[in-house]
Amino acid sequence: MILPPLRSWPATLVPAPVFTDAEVQELGSGGLVVREGALGDELAAALRARLEALDAAGALLPAGLGHDGRLVPALRADRAATLEELGADPVLEAVWAWFDRLRQALVEATWVGLPRFSVQLACYPGGGARYARHVDALPGDTNRLFTAIVYLNPAWQPEHGGRLRAWVRGQPRELDPTWDRLVVFRSEAVPHEVLPAWAPRYAAAAWMRGAEAVPALADPEVVRRRARGEEE
Repeated sequence: MILPPLRSWPATLVPAPVFTDAEVQELGSGGLVVREGALGDELAAALRARLEALDAAGALLPAGLGHDGRLVPALRADRAATLEELGADPVLEAVWAWFDRLRQALVEATWVGLPRFSVQLACYPGGGARYARHVDALPGDTNRLFTAIVYLNPAWQPEHGGRLRAWVRGQPRELDPTWDRLVVFRSEAVPHEVLPAWAPRYAAAAWMRGAEAVPALADPEVVRRRARGEEE
């Protein structure tokens, strides 16, 4: 796969989020935390361009349902890949570092142990692509504790559809997937769906996990030590 060359991203470009007491209470009661300008325009624009290049190169594949990953386009029609599958890349490493800081902020604010996380990049190609109602903590997989989504869609219009519809304490709430918007919620507590999208819709989603034996997921501290050249 040949992709455009990219410059490296210093860690100073990655903002460190902080959660308020009110936001922690909202998460604890099964609600949503919504922030604007999450990544910052520069990193968000670089990630959007990277996602478009990866999708054009065929790196994003049809996403499946459940543990067996079965393909049911009528229920889920996005194309996706995890950062672990995509490998080293300066922009993706900066995005990974940002979600790592978000993980640390959640740990500090909620006192919930979140030793691992994974990040998935996704594109709904338009044409009515959707994802039916679901929860992110799959049956038997109680280790997805928090979901964090950053949307990467400039100039998104209501007619483009693609809203996030989430059931907050039993009541539906809808949000447009607008530019650099962050949405955080408890993975097992908030059923949600992606309404039909009529324009290409890009996002990066992370699942913050509790203790589990999944060796494919990178340990954040090990990755940081390797980046500093402290570990082979």
